[in-house]
Amino acid sequence: MFMDRRAFLRSTGVAAFGACVPSLSSFSSASNTAEPFHWSTTDLVFSFDVMAGRLRQKCLVPASAAAPGAGSSSGVEVALQCSGEDSPDQGMKSGMGQPGVRLLFAGKREESTREGKRLVCTHTDPILRLRVESVYEAFDGLPVVRRRSQVTNEGNSPVGIEFLSSAMLHGLADPQNYDRELRLHVALNSWMAEGQWHTLRPSEMGFVENERTSRSEAQAGSIGTWSTDRYLPMAMAENLKLGVIWFWQIEHNGSWYWEISNVSARDNYADDVYAYLGGPDDLHSAAWKRLNPGETYHTVPVAVGCVRGGFDDAVAALTRYRRVACIRASKNNSRCPVIFNDYMNCLWGDPTEAKELPLIAAAAKAGCEYFVIDAGWYADINEDWSPTIGSWQPSPSRWPRGIKFVLDQIRQAGMIPGLWLEPEVAGAKSLLAQKPDSWFFMRHGKRVLKNSRYLLDFRNPEVRAYLDQVIARLVNEYGVGYIKMDYNVDSLQGTEIKADSFGQGLLEHNRAHLEWLDGIVKRYPDLVIENCGSGGGRMDYAMLSRLQLQSMTDQEDYRKLPGILVGASAAVLPEQLGVWSYPLINSDADQASFNMVTAMMFRIHQSGHLDSLSPQAWAQVAEGIRIYRELVRKDIPDALPFYPLGLSDVTDSQKPVALGMRSQRRTLLAIWRIDGPAKTTVPWPMPDSKLVYPVDLGIKITTADSLLSIEFPRTRMACLISG
Repeated sequence: MFMDRRAFLRSTGVAAFGACVPSLSSFSSASNTAEPFHWSTTDLVFSFDVMAGRLRQKCLVPASAAAPGAGSSSGVEVALQCSGEDSPDQGMKSGMGQPGVRLLFAGKREESTREGKRLVCTHTDPILRLRVESVYEAFDGLPVVRRRSQVTNEGNSPVGIEFLSSAMLHGLADPQNYDRELRLHVALNSWMAEGQWHTLRPSEMGFVENERTSRSEAQAGSIGTWSTDRYLPMAMAENLKLGVIWFWQIEHNGSWYWEISNVSARDNYADDVYAYLGGPDDLHSAAWKRLNPGETYHTVPVAVGCVRGGFDDAVAALTRYRRVACIRASKNNSRCPVIFNDYMNCLWGDPTEAKELPLIAAAAKAGCEYFVIDAGWYADINEDWSPTIGSWQPSPSRWPRGIKFVLDQIRQAGMIPGLWLEPEVAGAKSLLAQKPDSWFFMRHGKRVLKNSRYLLDFRNPEVRAYLDQVIARLVNEYGVGYIKMDYNVDSLQGTEIKADSFGQGLLEHNRAHLEWLDGIVKRYPDLVIENCGSGGGRMDYAMLSRLQLQSMTDQEDYRKLPGILVGASAAVLPEQLGVWSYPLINSDADQASFNMVTAMMFRIHQSGHLDSLSPQAWAQVAEGIRIYRELVRKDIPDALPFYPLGLSDVTDSQKPVALGMRSQRRTLLAIWRIDGPAKTTVPWPMPDSKLVYPVDLGIKITTADSLLSIEFPRTRMACLISG
């Protein structure tokens, strides 16, 4: 059971201790004489100062920058707030904290790594007897570092951790003119409307200039097991005056939080604009941590970087970073095989042997290389598949000759079979729900029930052992080579069992879940696992550093997919982003080709009743997959996205949508006309461009004066161009 913080403070005496400690000036450190220093990577420069023995971080800038950034402002190198400590009165902000402000600098060390180097800055707090380490991990040739913090209790009494930053950025803008200088790029990420980027002034996010220190902040975050339920766990801060853009990616599969605001060193007059980046904390996600003597607490990792330029340049840097530092080598990622999934605008979670056999034949004929049976394969016919999940045994009523017979038919057709799985839950009507409460999330003495599902607690070794057996059966007995690993609930606050707080229980579960995935990937290196959270509900690089693919969305209207795809391309590698192509059963050639263009620069998730399409629609699907396999997919694993018409809006069907991909061999451009004008013009300095697909529907392209013009004869058409 989690501990009440008031009881904790009374039991440890921290509340009374804060009022009688001597001032910080009575402590001394060898670091009082330390000099300011810079730490340079191949592409970045971090500047630090040491004031009265305390380390202060200054501006992070590109190595090529001629100036150090926005003035000489600086701030705490790590923000830390402990229970019972007198924190600065700054509203709900997390930019400093106590003992974060008073930490003494104890030294630094640099270490070589396989991919670059690492800087570790060490702080101490003699009052609470804490040792804090800030870790910067650099990667050669990348303007990005991975940043995390850890705190160790070297004293004899427990300490309560309310927040601890994973990373801090300082000097982002003039503290009194930031609304004119700074633009924030933030992505809203709603269900079926993922990746909706907005460029906002700080004041439009609540951080309003007041000529003093603001009590408010621009902020974004997530609570629960859907890490991208409301926002993508990344953002950018662009300084228009300096011509640089800072960006970050929080690499966690649970709660997280970031904020941008200003702080003052004296007299309430702001002298720094900072960004606080972190995982779960007490205020925003009920993740209070009791740090016992001898115990160490780690933050979640965060990638931070800075480049000259704007949004496109930041996305390119993050894309390169994800390839080098996040994903594991996978022949399946680099080969980009075509995947058929029977769910979207097809079987809708109602698979049977009779329905699957003609789809298998059609998918193989079209050129698909994986065939995935989605939800419902375990539920009896006419039974609701959602509250019965958990046992993962095939339904005899759906598979009269056994599911293995159908999976064998997939293999005989030349494809690798796959199954849908939602392993982190137990349906309320399933046999798994009869397990003891220790298997499940608990709050206030009751099981957490979400969407007719109980939530399994991966800290329990019995839970992991049970699911190990499920995976072993699917792979070893059924011969499954692909698992669509879905998650259709959000835990929100977390769990109270064996936890200091709801949020700490959730954090420990999140980490146990990742450890379980590590074991699965190690035991089955050829198994492809797709990450899905009702589409893009858990689109983060804690998951995607382990799993090969990401489901982009559950959006059922194919006309809205381009407006989602453009924004999602900034968050997920193209070789990892699974994009639906699902021509409707009455599709004409325009609709079928529109669907294909949407998916062709990423990982094709083909669906729809391919066995029932008209000859015209079928021809477009087959030709699109052929071009993808023979021409396009070889360029995907090193392609960088760019945005010639800016970012898209899923609610705007009049504006054309464009997305580019630049590889080492060619540049590809996809253009979609939804309901808007027939002609679109795009900046395009490649006069020898050609229309790749579709070539037989009357679409015309011309190039002149570094402009590309595309004319569509009808609405709801799309094309792919190579330059």
